[in-house]
Amino acid sequence: MAEISERSMRLGTENAFVVLAQVNELIREGRDVISFCIGQPDFETPPNIKEAGIKAINGGRHGYTPSSGILELRQAVADYIMRTRSVKISPEDVVIGAGAKPFIMYSILATTDFGVGDEVIYPNPGFPIYESQIRAMGAIPVPLNVRQENNFSLDAGELDSKINKNTKLIIINSPHNPTGGSIPLHDMKEVVDVLRKNPRCWIFADEIYSQLCYDQKFVSLSQFDDLRERLILCDGASKTWAMTGWRLGFAVNQTLAPVFSKWVTNTESCASQISQWAAVEAFSGPQDHAIAMKKSFLERRDIIVELISELPGVKCLNPGGAFYIWPDVTEACNITGSKDSEHFRIRLLEEVGVAVLADIHFGTRVSENEQHIRFSYAASVEDIKSGIARIDDFLRRHI
Repeated sequence: MAEISERSMRLGTENAFVVLAQVNELIREGRDVISFCIGQPDFETPPNIKEAGIKAINGGRHGYTPSSGILELRQAVADYIMRTRSVKISPEDVVIGAGAKPFIMYSILATTDFGVGDEVIYPNPGFPIYESQIRAMGAIPVPLNVRQENNFSLDAGELDSKINKNTKLIIINSPHNPTGGSIPLHDMKEVVDVLRKNPRCWIFADEIYSQLCYDQKFVSLSQFDDLRERLILCDGASKTWAMTGWRLGFAVNQTLAPVFSKWVTNTESCASQISQWAAVEAFSGPQDHAIAMKKSFLERRDIIVELISELPGVKCLNPGGAFYIWPDVTEACNITGSKDSEHFRIRLLEEVGVAVLADIHFGTRVSENEQHIRFSYAASVEDIKSGIARIDDFLRRHI
């Protein structure tokens, strides 16, 4: 019998989509399910951006483009970086991709070699594709714990302890998925001091939630001039402009831009030209809708944090960015006789029709004394109130 490659066997998945499939199946069976499991805005793409896509179609702009993307979009990205980070870059240093996610793989491929012991440091808990791609590309994943007691920021001392001669790439994500934590300026400066001590390490800055930072100004690693030569800045259109299905992201680095372009040529050829023209409008056009969406997410965050903090056996920090909360349900597990967060998650789905994700969907638990679940509050206020009320009833039945 023909065998599947070891690389493919190492490949993980993104459990948000697995749980979403379960939710959709339950809904097809007639079950009433409120879902907080998928990380995508529940808004429509703004009308001006949709019109730009339609204009591209009607104008015949639906063929191949250069693998790095159309110049108009790369210039729009450069202007966006200047506007949001006060950093001047050249459009020649920008590469466009079918979403930001491919650049995780391209960055690992560009900075490590298969099976030679190269290491990549990544946040844990973290976006599950980090660890999955590190393993699949033949490098060694080294988790850097993101801790509740540190308000889900990064500990520079712990980062320093993880770096050695085999470290090739360090992944930093702020605002952070799944906790919603945002690295404040003081902590980021300490992280930067560690990065400066290790000039041979590439840095991947996952800033896809950069425009969804609420309580403090967003701190980008691109603002530290001396890191820029080895910094891979990654962002995209999905979260800020509700364009998840348009699949449009980018990465910026002068040295690696030609390498990324070759990887794009070898995989996706180019991002959709239609999506690229829509993204020109997203990055360059009026920002009223993006601002309104951010305001709505902030309102929802405040509502869900207040409601969930009143639940028996649940503790919740107030996240600084993105659209996630990461409540501690250790005591709630004890109250309900659930053996851990995953068992608790399954019971919420099966017994009260509320879909969330468990901490094990985002890596190994930082502490076995803490059990967490993730809510995406990219959901209506009505669903937030109804969903939390169902959980409240579930918990109080066991007290």
